[in-house]
Amino acid sequence: MPNKLRVVLNGTPVFEYEKNTRQPGKQREILDNMDLDMDEGIEIDGEIIHSPDKMQRAQYVAMSLLYGIQVNSEGLISATCGYLATRLPDLKQVRAVEKGEEVTMDLIFSEEN
Repeated sequence: MPNKLRVVLNGTPVFEYEKNTRQPGKQREILDNMDLDMDEGIEIDGEIIHSPDKMQRAQYVAMSLLYGIQVNSEGLISATCGYLATRLPDLKQVRAVEKGEEVTMDLIFSEEN
């Protein structure tokens, strides 16, 4: 069975990341630095969260992943997928729906559907 993280936007799969991808030392350092940056607080839906938990961090990173896909930034896509795959190994899918300027997003841990 494939071990992939799938990104689905408006019902259409737009990206797949192989979760077994080995993270070299520099990549792991980048992921750790992402956590250090988020330790300072993050903003989700206009709300500042000073001590984000694991799921709030994942939500924030998933929104960055969606942005990376929109602007076609391979570096941002790679870093955010790597973060999600290592921090939430059971995550199967990032599912987002855009309605104008509003984006709703779900992190799916059950089998892909």
